[in-house]
Amino acid sequence: MRLIDPKAHEWAELERVIVFDGICNWCNAWVNFILARDRGRFQFGTLQSENGRQLLTLLGLPSEDFETFLLLERGRVFTKSTAALRIARHLSGGWPLLSMFCVVPRPIRDFLYDVVARHRYRLMGKSPTCRLPNATERDRFV
Repeated sequence: MRLIDPKAHEWAELERVIVFDGICNWCNAWVNFILARDRGRFQFGTLQSENGRQLLTLLGLPSEDFETFLLLERGRVFTKSTAALRIARHLSGGWPLLSMFCVVPRPIRDFLYDVVARHRYRLMGKSPTCRLPNATERDRFV
């Protein structure tokens, strides 16, 4: 986990923001999955947006070849498997049970995350443009 000053970036002061690869079909499928199960707890932004790129620069992360998505929780930044497990704890149904995998050492969890991330475009493809929210989702996207 990393911390950023809420004054350093406008998304850092929000309750919970998932920052994802907007052209990745795999990532967009997960956003749809979360939207259906999160009871309105998350907002979403794309890594390709101006704010997304500023955030990546602030964190010293690559701003072109995305290796992870980010979860921002009031200035705390989580990546890879830790971000995914923290998101799962806020979903409806049995999904919060996945958070018990936090006991698995992070290097092992992140290795598995990296395998999927490295092949996500091959598995699900990519879109020529970033995901656009529909009218009912618009207020959830920053």
